[in-house]
Amino acid sequence: SKLKQPYDAFLLVDFEATCQRGKGFDYPNEIIEFPICLMRWKDRDGGKASQLEVVAEFRSFVKPSWRPNLSDFCTELTGITQDQVDAAPSFPAVLRSVRAFLVEHKLIEKNGKRRLRFCWCSDGPFDIRDFLVKQCFISQVPMPEWMTGDVLDVRSVVAAHTSGRQVSFFRLSDSRSHRLNIPAQLSALGLPPFQGREHSGIEDTRNLGRVLTELALHVRLQPNVSINPRRRWAWMGKSGQVLE
Repeated sequence: SKLKQPYDAFLLVDFEATCQRGKGFDYPNEIIEFPICLMRWKDRDGGKASQLEVVAEFRSFVKPSWRPNLSDFCTELTGITQDQVDAAPSFPAVLRSVRAFLVEHKLIEKNGKRRLRFCWCSDGPFDIRDFLVKQCFISQVPMPEWMTGDVLDVRSVVAAHTSGRQVSFFRLSDSRSHRLNIPAQLSALGLPPFQGREHSGIEDTRNLGRVLTELALHVRLQPNVSINPRRRWAWMGKSGQVLE
């Protein structure tokens, strides 16, 4: 049976970012892969739907500006090489490409105004809440209008669904949802294992799409994490400067 689904489209994102072994979440990570899976309903009728499908993908590597050289740890983790980021466009240029992708798929007007209700989705709250906000600071660009607003943390929906809790804005204090990486989410939902290379951004988004497709049969998909685009970290100096 179909549920009322308030959103027309879902943009799944799983950034890969620069990292150093042993550095925590306060590190000035720079985005080095910007992948998107765009999902739409196959069977939406009068606001009710149950079947999601991937209709388009976007992927670009990104050239970091603060620390242009990747650590060995980062390359081992993500599979992204120095040559790939050296040849990649800057973050502001990638944002222009993402915007063009959204215009092409009729999610936004040429002026950036939303044409339909879409929602950004990620595994955990980190991608947009942390990585995107940090990157916009380092690149000294505002968060794009079409990426502002609340996001759907898929991991917490899986945690709630598989433990029978009501899904709403809840804080991820329980350790269970922290352990629910994408392979664990697939397993918890009884789906076949992860396909492709873990920590490849595009492969992560494709697998997250499989998770979302399954969730869509059972729950109403809507944002559950609020984002503060003006969030600040201690290393943020004046006008994009990273304090060491």
